Amino acid sequence: MSSNSLAAVDLGSNSFHMVVARRVDNELRLVDRMRERVQLAAGLDANQELTAEAQERALLCLGRMGQRLRDLAPDKVRAVGTNTLRKAKNAPEFLKRAREALGHPIEIIAGLEEARLIYLGVSHFLADEETRRLVIDIGGGSTECIVGEGSQVLEADSLHMGCVSYSLRFFPDGELRRKHLRAAELAARLELRTLERRFRSLGWDVAYGASGTVHAISNVLRQNEWTEGEITPNGLRQLRKAILAAGHRDQLSLPGLKSERAAVLAGGVAILQALFESLGIKELRTSKTALREGVLLDLDGRGAQKEVREQTIRRLMVQYRIDLDQADRVERTATYLLQRVAEAWDLGDSEAKRLLRWAARLHEVGLVINYSSYHKHGAYLLENAHMAGFSNDARTRLAALVRLHRRKLTGSDLASYTILNKPRYLRLGVLLRLAVLLNRGRSPRPLPYFGVEASPEGVTFDFPPEWLEEHPLTVEDLRVERGLLEARGVTLQVSPNSE
Repeated sequence: MSSNSLAAVDLGSNSFHMVVARRVDNELRLVDRMRERVQLAAGLDANQELTAEAQERALLCLGRMGQRLRDLAPDKVRAVGTNTLRKAKNAPEFLKRAREALGHPIEIIAGLEEARLIYLGVSHFLADEETRRLVIDIGGGSTECIVGEGSQVLEADSLHMGCVSYSLRFFPDGELRRKHLRAAELAARLELRTLERRFRSLGWDVAYGASGTVHAISNVLRQNEWTEGEITPNGLRQLRKAILAAGHRDQLSLPGLKSERAAVLAGGVAILQALFESLGIKELRTSKTALREGVLLDLDGRGAQKEVREQTIRRLMVQYRIDLDQADRVERTATYLLQRVAEAWDLGDSEAKRLLRWAARLHEVGLVINYSSYHKHGAYLLENAHMAGFSNDARTRLAALVRLHRRKLTGSDLASYTILNKPRYLRLGVLLRLAVLLNRGRSPRPLPYFGVEASPEGVTFDFPPEWLEEHPLTVEDLRVERGLLEARGVTLQVSPNSE
């Protein structure tokens, strides 16, 4: 496969999608596409765990996709999991097997991140660049709603309702009765109350729908000559009548309706009807692009100077009024330490550098709440903040480093960050701690040049003797830190020995 190829994989609640594109003359051209109906959401049992059968379907699909992607470098592929993998209690165990099948890492993204990527995928390929748009995407387990202008998201939300989950909930035996359809619509209206006023106040010029449910409904409306393909209130009324006339999903046979879509059509129509009623939609156009194209575009932009994750970090620094000078001092020191220990600690990759830099910039984010335990407050904020461009795992890694940057390295709250049991992330946390410690005085004067030597067991600092004499508090901090690090099996030595 070409070296300038990129691929995106979308592990949706109903179907898995893969798209491969090649960069040609400053544009991405699609060269391969693959879709399989996996029904992951239907594979959640009463304990919210993926059944063995659902996992096997998913793994077989990912194995086939992996054959297409085996020649692509890791930084050329991005795979994302959505609502069902957010909900499944056994998702971590499944993801280990899924990564092996695909041959590439898989991220679980938050609902708002999914919405951002959907909007990116839809808006990029529209000609009316400056038009304000409403974009909706009814998936198998969630529905994303976004209002944006040009390439910018103005408002976004992700709701816990999808065509698969609603079909299972309101039509479990397959019967298509009016009372069940209306119950599904009312439940969706209740979900939409959280965004109805916000979205209506913003307004939009044109509305687009993305992904399978919208495309299936549009196709049925066109094939039955109820509309020319656009979705309208009248077209939905005609479709609702046809669904109720069938009486059962097994009897639901309409021109333009694929047999695989019949089982989840009623749930999808109920959600779309509620969207039309709540938001006052008069016409919904269809978009050929959606989440996977957004993932592809986002991946393509990760080498750009204004990469979205950098913008997110800057936004948080401004939002939480972080001391920019102190963040810069800590970042410079942490970067220097990383350069000196990278080979011995196996931290020479770009991901380690980015994560440490971001943690250095945000290590004081918790001060916005209180100085006391601000490292814990900061971790909580980062775990729960909407961080555009960051997967759930990436957000957790960043939060773990911020939590680890001061005080004890053991405790019940730290135990919840299982990634810190991996030497890689513990070592990044140690570097951040030492960078913060050496800049505790918040002095604008730069640190002196000092030597750094690393071994797999720990690190040794070689400071100018006169500097240590002038900074007795730092010497004491280093002495205390040595004991804390030893509790996690990391040695710290300071030369010359000032004790």
